[in-house]
Parts: sequence; structure tokens; C-alpha cells
Amino acid sequence: MPSRFKNRRASLAAAMTSAALVGAGGVAGAYAAFGSGGGTTIVRQVTVGDTAQPTASTGTSTVGAIYKRSYKSVVEITVGSQAAATPFGGGGGSQQAQGSGFVYDDQGHVITNQHVVDGATSVSVQFWNGKSYKATVVGSDPSTDIAVLKVDAPEAELDPLPLAASSNVEVGDGVVAIGSPFGLEETVTTGIVSALHRQITAPNSFAIDHAIQTDAAINHGNSGGPLLDLNGSVIGVTSQIESESGGNDGIGFAVPSDTVKRIAGALIANGSVEHAYLGVATADVAGSTGAGISQVRTGTPAAAAGLRNGDVVTKVDSTNVSSADELRRLIDGKRPGDKVELTVRRQGGTQTLEVTLGSRPSA
Repeated sequence: MPSRFKNRRASLAAAMTSAALVGAGGVAGAYAAFGSGGGTTIVRQVTVGDTAQPTASTGTSTVGAIYKRSYKSVVEITVGSQAAATPFGGGGGSQQAQGSGFVYDDQGHVITNQHVVDGATSVSVQFWNGKSYKATVVGSDPSTDIAVLKVDAPEAELDPLPLAASSNVEVGDGVVAIGSPFGLEETVTTGIVSALHRQITAPNSFAIDHAIQTDAAINHGNSGGPLLDLNGSVIGVTSQIESESGGNDGIGFAVPSDTVKRIAGALIANGSVEHAYLGVATADVAGSTGAGISQVRTGTPAAAAGLRNGDVVTKVDSTNVSSADELRRLIDGKRPGDKVELTVRRQGGTQTLEVTLGSRPSA
């Protein structure tokens, strides 16, 4: 692999393997994030009941037709950053990394992955015709691995891709990925939706829900590019691969478009996104329902409310909590500053604790 496509941030691996203190439970293995790297992450299969569709729907276009309609909207992103200096005075020079993205609207906003632009000192966006423009980072969210750029390109070159509802995607649906693997711009690959509702780990170690798994070939440099359905609409942003070799092994993951739309809108409006934060690590309780508290971080809302290691949360307000994943999703559905009541099973008794949720830390 050419050096300019290697990981800019070796610390990503350590960040992704640490426990997220908002309820990630057991793990299923170590995987590679790509685009600027070869870090590791965690992927889990999450049970979601009847919302996981077993049958496929069909689109109306051929892969070639989708490509012709979409490739001008997909861009190659080059990021400059400053290498960290070593304790002995070495390093500290500039370096480059490369990823993909796509035009989001006619105002010049471009969607990519947060890990593509993390630590950027300069960003440029190259279009299909070879023209390159400087870009600024409007905002980025490490909790969902989504970033929005702003590029001052002529309106004639801004051809936004439409977003489909990822909630309507079904297992077996055909998909098309377009991006710049290893700097090979305008590369198209195809496959199917292999699974839905995967849980992958964000760059800051928190969980990304409802990731789309695909067997479309994606590699280093595809990061931030679109995963399209057979109608040519974006259903996800390609973000990670499972790989023992470091390259494509036929298992890739995309952040779902429903998440992308929500986060991109907030970043464009405010420049940042705040996620509610409780400050605990959780695990499922063997032979019982509820979310077991395995760690309470000092100085967090959980600690202030009196949560303890060994507690089992059985309700958030009036909603029953059946698992650690459900507790995390319920907290994710709140906003910083919200007050919630947690019903807790502790040493054979039951207590109710009021918690004022905080803002999730960026790392």
C-alpha cells in the first residue's frame, strides 16, 4: 500500500478497542476501519425483533445506469495533517491521507467520515473532472463517524445525491459502492445487503447502531463514500471493514442514511452534535432482564445520581429495560440536560434514582 494511504492516526486502534461507557456489552471480534487507516473496531449483532427484514426488494436501474447517474457526485478527499513529534525530537512533519465523500446539497456541503478528516490541517476535494477545491470542515461527530465539509465549487459542479430511508432497506437488496480505494477515483463495486442492524464502534469508542453490512468490495480509501441502492439513492456511508488481511474480505459496514441525515442536518445548522451521556459501562444480566452496571465513571451523571457497580437498571422513566443495548438506545434518544428516572435493582431491593444527563465526551 502506498504510504500516503496508510493510517494517519495509530491511536485510533487503541481508542476503538477500549470500552465505551454508555453500554456496549460483549464483543464479537476485531475489525478494520478504513479510509485513513487500519485501526480496529468492534462489531456486534444486535437482536431487533421483527424489524429485521429477511426478504429483498428490487430497484429499477442497472449498475451501469446508477454509475452514470452518480459518479459526478462522488469526490475524492485529500487531507493534510501534522504528524506527532517523538520524545527524541523526530517526526512532526506534514503527512497526507485520502478518502471519499459525496455532494450532499447544492450549497457545497459534502459528506464523509469523521475519521477521514480527524486532525486535518488542510482539506481538498477533487471532483470527477479532476478539478480540486479547498474545503473547510463544517463539523464532525466522532460518535457516528460522520463529518460535513463545505467546498466553494461552482454550482454547476454540485450534483447532490438523494438519500433514501435506510429503515426501508432489506436483507438481499442490491447495492452499489462508489469511491476512491487506494486513490483509484470513480471506482464502482456492487453486492448486496448482507445483514442489517449491526452495531459497530465509532472512533470515540461509542456504539453506532443499525449499521448496514454489505459484501460489495470496499477498501482503504472508500471511507466516506456512498453506498447506493438500485434506485441510485444513498442508503449509507461506507465506514469500516472486517478483515484479517487488512483488505477487502467481503464484509463491510456503512453508517445508515437515517443517521447520516440526522447528524448532517445538525452539523450544518450548529457545527456540532451533542449526545446524551450517562457515564456507565453495562452488560446483560445472565438469566434476567435489565442492564447490569459494570462500571461507573467518576464525575459523570451516573456517579452524581448514586448509581453503583452491580446495580441493574430495569426502567428508564416508565419504559422497561430488557438489556444493556436497550438502556443505551433509550439514553441515546434523550438530550443533554434531560432528567430521567432510573429504576434500579440493588441487593434484592428496588430504588428509583433521578439522573440529569450530561453531554457525551468526544473521546
